[in-house]
Amino acid sequence: MNTPDTGDTRIIHPSAWAQPRGYSDGMIASGRYLTLAGQIGWNPLRGEVETDDFAAQTAQALRNVATLLSEAGAEPSHVVRLTWYITSRGEYIAARKEIGVSYRELMGTHYPPMSVVIVSGLLDVRAKVEIEATAVLPALLR
Repeated sequence: MNTPDTGDTRIIHPSAWAQPRGYSDGMIASGRYLTLAGQIGWNPLRGEVETDDFAAQTAQALRNVATLLSEAGAEPSHVVRLTWYITSRGEYIAARKEIGVSYRELMGTHYPPMSVVIVSGLLDVRAKVEIEATAVLPALLR
């Protein structure tokens, strides 16, 4: 079953499947693509990671994504794909509630398709999370 969404997107979810939590199974969108480089939890004005706290780094990475979306004239609701690279499954699971609060504060209740990939490290040695985003701007923003 295809579940309608707002604007130029439509969430795809088979009716027989369990409802996903915090992401969507698929999404159809039309408009102009915006791709963002992976954002880590660093202070973009200083160019450095300021904390080793996983939840705080995640909140900053999401803040950086939201800032770039805004710069392009987009909103979090235009995001159609997120890929998270994390260095620790344990830290991610332990911080899930805090991450959820930060996510809803910065991205709202829009849950696009998302993958979480566990990696052995990121380019910045202090970075614990990197988030890539793809958005599709509706035709009216062209």
